[in-house]
Amino acid sequence: MISLAVHRNLLRLRGFCTTENERILVYPYMANGSVASQLRDHIHGKPALDWSRRKKIALGAARGLLYLHEQCNPKIIHRDVKAANILLDEDFEAVVGDFGLAKLLDHQDSHVSTAVRGTIGHIAPEYLSTGKSSQKTDVFGFGILLLELITGQKAFDFGRATYQKGVMLDWVRKLHKEGRLNLLVDKDLRNTYDNVELGEMVQVALLCTQFNPSHRPIMSEVVRMLEGDGLAEKWAALQKADMTVLQSSENLPFRYLDFLEESSVVIESIELSGPR
Repeated sequence: MISLAVHRNLLRLRGFCTTENERILVYPYMANGSVASQLRDHIHGKPALDWSRRKKIALGAARGLLYLHEQCNPKIIHRDVKAANILLDEDFEAVVGDFGLAKLLDHQDSHVSTAVRGTIGHIAPEYLSTGKSSQKTDVFGFGILLLELITGQKAFDFGRATYQKGVMLDWVRKLHKEGRLNLLVDKDLRNTYDNVELGEMVQVALLCTQFNPSHRPIMSEVVRMLEGDGLAEKWAALQKADMTVLQSSENLPFRYLDFLEESSVVIESIELSGPR
C-alpha cells in the first residue's frame, strides 16, 4: 500500500530486503524524528518548534492526507493520524508516516472493522460507536493533531492542572467558548505566536472535530483554510447551524469523553510510530 502513495508529504518506501528470518522495509532517514518527539521529548538546550514551523507542519500534513484521500488511486484512509505518525525531515517538512492501520477506500467510501484500532483521543466518535471509518475519521484525527501542535500535549493523557480535566478536545471547546485561548498554547512557545493565527488554527481544528462526520470539511477544504481561504465562511456556517444542531441532538453526548465512556466497541490503542 505504501508504494501506491507518492507525494513529498508522505513517507516513501525506498526498498525492501527479505531473508528466511526477516522482512525489512527501507525508508528515508527522518533527521528530526516525529512531531510528538519534537513537542514532548524536549532536549535541554535545543530550541522548541517555533510557531512558523508548527504552521508549516500542519499544512504539510494536510497536503499529505489530501493526496491519500483525493488524489491517490486507489484512495487511502490512514486511520491513525497523530503527532507520533507525522515525521520531520532535515528541513522540518512534514511527512505522514505509519500506514500500519491504513485501508484502501472501497466504492462506498467507508470501511467497517470488527475492532476499533487507533489511539484514544484521536479516534472519531462514529468510529468508536460503529467501527466504521472513512475519510472523515482522518479529518477528525487531523483536527486533534492541530490541537497537539498548539498545546504541545497528548490528546488523552494530557496536563495535570485542575482546569485540564478530561480529554484535550473537551478542554479546548470549553476554553474557546470562554475566550481563553491563551491557556491552550504550549509554554515552550514563550508567547512568540500570532494571536490571530492561533484563533484561526483553533477554528480549523474545531471544524475538523465536529461530532457529526458529515459536517466536517474534506481535506482539500482543510488545506485551503490553512492557506487562508474559506475559513471565515465555514466558521460562520458552523455558528449559524449550532442552535439547530443542539436542538436536534438533545440525547447525544456533547463531550468526547462521553463517547469513550458510552462506546461498547473494543478499542485497541496502538502506538506504531517513532522516529525513523
